[in-house]
Amino acid sequence: QVQLVESGGGLVQAGGSLRLSCAASGRSFSSYVLGWFRQAPGKEREFVAAIRWSGGSTYYADFVKGRFTISRDDAKNTMYLQMNSLKPEDTAVYLCAADMDMGIPMRRYAASPVTYDYWGQGIQVTVSS
Repeated sequence: QVQLVESGGGLVQAGGSLRLSCAASGRSFSSYVLGWFRQAPGKEREFVAAIRWSGGSTYYADFVKGRFTISRDDAKNTMYLQMNSLKPEDTAVYLCAADMDMGIPMRRYAASPVTYDYWGQGIQVTVSS
């Protein structure tokens, strides 16, 4: 049974930083793609970034390029999202997700929530102005 547990959220002032973690368990994730999404009240779930566990290649939404960095620690089975230069519009519940690696470029599928079979519960990030 795949389990994903997010941590590291909270309240931060605009311009500040947070690092989210997603602890993954239940199987080896060497053949998986993991992603971060976010959802603000009244809005659709939005893709943030994804990482191919094997090899570590990454894919980002345009609005986070240069501010957020996705990474993973193979030994800890944990994925991270380092968020810098946070803005009030980054306020949302952040969720991690996982699915089997399709072996094709991530830009073709990793941004769609329906790609993912496994989801964490989500964690709140609030950026004050």
